[in-house]
Amino acid sequence: MHHPTDLYRLESDADLGTPRPGVLLVLLGGFIDAGQIQQILGSHLLETGDPEVVASFDVDQLLDYRGRRPAMVFDTNRWVEYDDPAMVLHRLTDRDGQTYYVLTGPEPDYQWERLVEAIREVMATLEISMVVTTHGIPMGVPHTRPVGMTAHATDEALIGDAQSPFGRVQVPGAFGALLELRLGEAGQQALGFAIHVPHYLANAEWAEGALAALNAVVDATGLNLPNDDLVTRARVNQQAIAAEVDDSDEARQVITALEQQYDAFVEGKQRPSLLATEASQIPSADELGADFEDFLRTVSDDD
Repeated sequence: MHHPTDLYRLESDADLGTPRPGVLLVLLGGFIDAGQIQQILGSHLLETGDPEVVASFDVDQLLDYRGRRPAMVFDTNRWVEYDDPAMVLHRLTDRDGQTYYVLTGPEPDYQWERLVEAIREVMATLEISMVVTTHGIPMGVPHTRPVGMTAHATDEALIGDAQSPFGRVQVPGAFGALLELRLGEAGQQALGFAIHVPHYLANAEWAEGALAALNAVVDATGLNLPNDDLVTRARVNQQAIAAEVDDSDEARQVITALEQQYDAFVEGKQRPSLLATEASQIPSADELGADFEDFLRTVSDDD
């Protein structure tokens, strides 16, 4: 196995002489990210902050270009643009001046274990204290109710009394999940938030979910992250969704049923699943996991 150090380059013009500890937020587009949660949150933080690139990773060693081909532009009789993929580590400061880091880019296709070790090396160099991940998963919930999420961590103390709708399930792996697992095995802190995205918005933009993810990160880390632009984006996005729903009788019926189901769950805490309507219809953890696995089998990397 090649040395993990060969996978990344620390930027020579970045001020790395003085340690600036902070939290690392990993937002690598994954196999499944319903509602585009990672893309929305990552672009928001980079656009509203003053990011400084401190490290970059060698995507030529990590990506399958034939599996997801980068876009190119052909103009009349020549090639003029190439949208080259990049995996980049940015350093930012929050509104209180606290340093934090954001890793953006495509999820790697190859060398997951080696990349985990490379990230751990970078964390040691920069004195990064904790890793936080977030992504969206499709659920049978309406967009008109409070956003739900499933929290997970290497130490339960990091997520307090957060409740999960899942039992023990097997799902396709993701790089962020492996990173959290390996960090936990090494005694390092990592946590994540799977945002419950309405299944009918799985392939669309859902800024409300990204805002919930940002708030969860703030609550867990104490960072004072900018949110004004994302609040506005979420409001406009919700209005656009509402307008589309109003134009579809079928959509209104589906959402009304989901609202009734959600409200029944809130009123009767004894029902452990948002997917249940009557006590006799409550699915087991194995059944819920099997349904989720069936859904994931229908999702390709292009989706």
